[in-house]
This record gives sequence, C-alpha cells and structure tokens, in this order.
Amino acid sequence: MQKIVICLLLFVLVSCGAGKTEAEKRESIKEKYASEIKTEDLKEHLYLLSSDILEGRKTGEKRQKMAVNYLTAFYDHNGLLAPNSYPEYTQEIEKDFFDGKSEGPSSNVLAYIEGSEFPNEVIVITAHYDHLGMRNDEVYNGADDNASGTSAVMELAQSFQLAKKQGKGPRRSILFLHLTGEEIGLFGSQYYIENPVFSLDSTVVNLNIDMIGRVDDKHINQREYIYLIGSDRLSKDLHKLAQDTNKKYTKLKLDYTYNEFDDPNNYYERSDHFNFAQMNIPVIFFFNGSHSDYHRITDTADKIDFELLALRTKYIFYTAWEIANRDKRIEADKK
Repeated sequence: MQKIVICLLLFVLVSCGAGKTEAEKRESIKEKYASEIKTEDLKEHLYLLSSDILEGRKTGEKRQKMAVNYLTAFYDHNGLLAPNSYPEYTQEIEKDFFDGKSEGPSSNVLAYIEGSEFPNEVIVITAHYDHLGMRNDEVYNGADDNASGTSAVMELAQSFQLAKKQGKGPRRSILFLHLTGEEIGLFGSQYYIENPVFSLDSTVVNLNIDMIGRVDDKHINQREYIYLIGSDRLSKDLHKLAQDTNKKYTKLKLDYTYNEFDDPNNYYERSDHFNFAQMNIPVIFFFNGSHSDYHRITDTADKIDFELLALRTKYIFYTAWEIANRDKRIEADKK
C-alpha cells in the first residue's frame, strides 16, 4: 500500500511539472536563482568589508589589499573564471596612473562567466570596493559607500555561477568587475576602459552599483525604492527593460530625480558607469541617494537595511538576467 501511495505522488508531481508551459519553466528557473541572493550572505560580506580591520579600504594601502584578497578568494572558491590575461583575478594598476592621489599601486578585481550562446557579447556589472581610509585615527568604514554595492556584486556572481553549474547559465557573458580608485577620480573604471579585458565593441551594457543599502530622507515613508540614473541616456530599449523587469518582479518605486539633465548633484558623471557611457555603452547606475552619513565615520554596517539591500540586489539580478538571455542584444540608440 505504501509503495502505491508513493507511486501516485510521484505521478502527480511529474504530471504537474509536465503541464508547465515553456514560459512558466523559464520563469521558475529565473526565480530559483534570484532566491539564492540571501540577506545573511550580504550581511556577512558587508560587515567584513566595512569592518575596522580593513581601515576604510583606502586606495593603494595595505588594508585595501586585504579586501582584494577577500574578493579573489571568494571568486576562486565559487569556481568563477578569471579572464585569461588575469589569472589571479586582478588587473594591476601602477601608482603613477592615479595622478598622485594614491600612496601605492592598486588593482581592479575581475571574475567572469562565459555565455553559452553569445560569449562575445559581455555584460559588465561594476561596484567600487575601496573607500576613504582613515583620518585622524578614525575609520571611514564605507558600509553603504560602497561595501553595499560590492556585496551585491558578489551575490549576483554567486547566483549566476550556480545557474551555470546547473546548466542554466546566461546566454551572454558576464564580467563582475570590482573597481578601485572611484573616490579619488573614477580611476579604476578609466583604467579598464583604456585597457579593456573584453573589447568595448563587445560590451553590451554596464550595470553600476554604488550605495544601495540605505534609505534617504525623501523615502522614509516609502522605503522600497531605488534611484535609476542613466538608463535612458543611451538606450530606450534598456530603459524599458529596466522598467518592465521591476514591474514584473520587484515592484520598487523607480525614482529618476537624479537622472534629470539639470540635476545640480550631477550624479550621472560621479560614479564609474560614466566612463562606460562616454564610450557609448548603455549604462544604469543603481543608487539609494545620499544621507547624513555619506563620507563620514558614521557610515557603518549597523545602519544598513539588509532586507532592502537584498530586494534591490534581486532587482539588479533580474535586470541582468533579462539582458543576458534575451534574443536581441541591447543597443545604444542615442548619442
């Protein structure tokens, strides 16, 4: 009798699975890997990266290089590829490149998943990982700026890599790029643009993540939001995809205040996506807005909203998944 019951249950399960349409199966796969973005993992990464031990991760200094070691060990452990020319996951940048603003050389960190169908079309997901260091023996931890974005990129990479291992990897390639020297002049992204690992012609889009762990004063009563900057500047297609993806999956309030051409903050030119945009590569800058702890010693991990950080990271995951797996490449249709 017990065997009969088990057989009937298996029959029902198989029958239900067989009844799914191809579209439903694709949705189920996508949602499965989005769910691998875990609040507790984001918290673990962010607390370590913004800890006093790393002394604010100042560009070119010893404790910043400890952050590099943490990132490279993470990618090696998860089995992501290092691009061929950079077997240690690092793109080394000499001190002179930083125009006197760094005490020593530094490096970008790169990890890579090759696309199954369009390997020569590359999505670049970026976040700067270093910060302001120490001043007067006080640590500028940079939890939101930008341990939040760094942690998000790590979780995105882990989810896409799991999909790859299970035969559901992206059709296009994805480069996970942690950039140095953003705070002192967007130097890491400038260096990458001048020395691209994959040709700029093959670079489909740049998704840049810089500060996504907090809530600004404007949204105290509507916490589930995110600022999008640059999404419509070069590609109507990318802008629509970002809107449709949010509407379908995460339902955040998309705020375009800082995307206005006359915005006095000019955030469009103040983070690493701008160097990609200048090469006519479509970009989106994901941002939570400024707050009273911006560039202060009070930007600490205990103030991060980790549930919101996870939701925003899932939005970026869905956006990247759509770009990576659609039939037609995103193209710049504006100048």
